[in-house]
Amino acid sequence: MTDSRFDVAVIGAGPGGYAAAFQAADLGFRTALIDQDPQLGGTCLLRGCIPSKALLHAARLLTDAEEAVAWGIRYEKPRVDLDVFRGRVQAIIGKLTRGVQTLAGSRKVEVIHARAMFKNATTLRLSGPNTSDELSFVHAILATGSRPVIPAALKLDDPRVMDSTSALQLPDIPARLLVVGGGYIGLELGTVYQALGSEVTVVEALPRLLNGVDADLVRPLHQRMQRRFKAIRLATTVQKLEAREEGVAATCADSEGTSTDLFDRVLVAVGRRPHTEQLGLEHTQVALSPNGFVQVDRQMRTAEPSILAIGDVVGEPMLAHKATHEGLVAARVIAGRPAAFDVAAIPAVVFTDPEIAWCGLTEEAAKASGQTVKVTHFPWAASGRATTLGRHEGFTKLILDSESGRVLGMGICGVGAGELIAEGVLAVEMGAVAEDVATSIHPHPTLSETVMEAAESFDGSPTHLFLSKRS
Repeated sequence: MTDSRFDVAVIGAGPGGYAAAFQAADLGFRTALIDQDPQLGGTCLLRGCIPSKALLHAARLLTDAEEAVAWGIRYEKPRVDLDVFRGRVQAIIGKLTRGVQTLAGSRKVEVIHARAMFKNATTLRLSGPNTSDELSFVHAILATGSRPVIPAALKLDDPRVMDSTSALQLPDIPARLLVVGGGYIGLELGTVYQALGSEVTVVEALPRLLNGVDADLVRPLHQRMQRRFKAIRLATTVQKLEAREEGVAATCADSEGTSTDLFDRVLVAVGRRPHTEQLGLEHTQVALSPNGFVQVDRQMRTAEPSILAIGDVVGEPMLAHKATHEGLVAARVIAGRPAAFDVAAIPAVVFTDPEIAWCGLTEEAAKASGQTVKVTHFPWAASGRATTLGRHEGFTKLILDSESGRVLGMGICGVGAGELIAEGVLAVEMGAVAEDVATSIHPHPTLSETVMEAAESFDGSPTHLFLSKRS
């Protein structure tokens, strides 16, 4: 670097970090984007959201071919070439990361591939294969993300025990796969491996899958997975893993006692931990929570005036789109603009089959808080489009203020739910009422009509569903 003084230094080049850097540059700041990975994009693009969704698309192709029999269309049993499979995923990642690199260059953001540590509140020490230097800044934005965690009891020095990162590399297609954790990461990767031919067993310590998601949204997914997976064991814990020549032995405990089964591979997907260690934060006033998350205010400012933080390092929900929004807020705050992270609805999507998506207030949260709401449902069994797809197990629900009809939240279970949830986000953020959604013409035949008809249910019967006055 000919000049190591920057207005803004962003540490971490994931969706939050590069969005913050690009926004800072657009606002006229001399900006550095620092990441020790040789490619830009962070966990999401390189070993998270993008590769997992690419694999889920391929899994859907396999299940679509299998289910085409119902239409009288028969294919030979698919054969999967894992080398081509992996190459396709890497090509997707390469295309997208090159796009981020190009955008950085177009904005004159200086990209530095190095490890960064705080020397003090205005200086970073950089170290890497081609860098050993110091960088000074007026403001820094910490966007170092998170990493998968494996509990000590399940750590085994054996490549057959995988976290989400190694599972995405598709080392092989195990005949028997144990997924420890019934959250979205475990279920998405379980979906991929099952479609590729693995016999999948899911073990979850809590009484149901996807804890925190409305139970009725989870039910159709659970029922489909019960048909496709070998087993789903709830209220069950994995006490230990043991490496054996013939496989990994997993000892599980439930209300009936303990049992030990052999698996060819084990995926541990029980959570993620923020990347806040070895950053030199002790040389600043940045404060951490007991769980290691950086504490920030609504303007993404830390306790150190020159340092802001965004994304996974500041806590749940650990979602790429949340990090991106926070990155934009942080850059605007540095510019002195009136900005704050003040959102009413952060959408979440589980990209299983069927997908589950929700935003705003959930039904379970409304009940827990004692808030008076009216919940409307529209079953996809009454949807013409869902019927043509042969996938009518889903439904759309709205959580509405019981008096005004204001849209407080939306939940969907069904194919393509992630593509539909944005309408709910817009309705919540704009303060729309049920009548606004119900009287907005939706195209026919589409799955989006189910949102309109769920809204019609607030004070009447939707066209394709009769509701008695009593109901």
